[in-house]
Amino acid sequence: MTKEAVGERIAKVIARAGVCSRREAEELIAQGRVEVDGVTLEEPGTRVLPHQRITVDGEPLASAEATRLWRYHKPKGLLTAARDPQGRPTIYDRLPPGLPRVMPIGRLDLTSEGLLLLTNDGELKRQLELPATAWVRRYRVRVFGRVDEKALAQLSQGIKIGDVAYGPIQARLDSQSGSNAWLTFRLREGKNREIRNICEHLGYKVNRLLRIAYGPFQLGALPEGGVEEVPPKVLRDQLGARFLETFEQRVKSKSAHAHRRR
Repeated sequence: MTKEAVGERIAKVIARAGVCSRREAEELIAQGRVEVDGVTLEEPGTRVLPHQRITVDGEPLASAEATRLWRYHKPKGLLTAARDPQGRPTIYDRLPPGLPRVMPIGRLDLTSEGLLLLTNDGELKRQLELPATAWVRRYRVRVFGRVDEKALAQLSQGIKIGDVAYGPIQARLDSQSGSNAWLTFRLREGKNREIRNICEHLGYKVNRLLRIAYGPFQLGALPEGGVEEVPPKVLRDQLGARFLETFEQRVKSKSAHAHRRR
């Protein structure tokens, strides 16, 4: 049976259209907010063909766009979320006007700052967040406390704190001035509050946490609150061969869906 006859999973198609991530698309389907040819879907595993009409909340999927990626210098005090029940400000309250619908790749918590990647493609978001991708995240961390370099070196073997096991982490002391120190952390997992939990376990209080790199993408001199698009050629070069083919296929697939919906 051909791929065209089988079709693609509806959640994947929605993610590629830039509406949301694949997981969020599955939630939309579970909430009865997605229709195919006028029929409300109940099963996120449903496959669809390019000629079928898909709507979310009664609106057709947006016209196809090429996959894009932006670097964003997230300030502290913003949530990496679309909305907050407590009314706290989110990154979407501060992003500059003119951007298309974008989704964050990974997260930075409320009091963390630095590099946050944004994309209009939910499938790219999923690919870059997969544990198998395992891109190194690099952080500069200011702590209060006298740092034990031997304890930092032992983090390369991983560490278990309570019921949570953290994988190998590269950590080094950059400078110590009185009771304040700057550290650099390199890690691949990025579990919730990982660096803060580890520093607290070691007896250090984090008073600033700045992400300076996510895989090959660097914060560089991007000013706080600034957004800069990664040029398509750079995106292709940095993603490498393992993503290049699927990247091109996504663009072609989006164009085919858009053409057949007209």
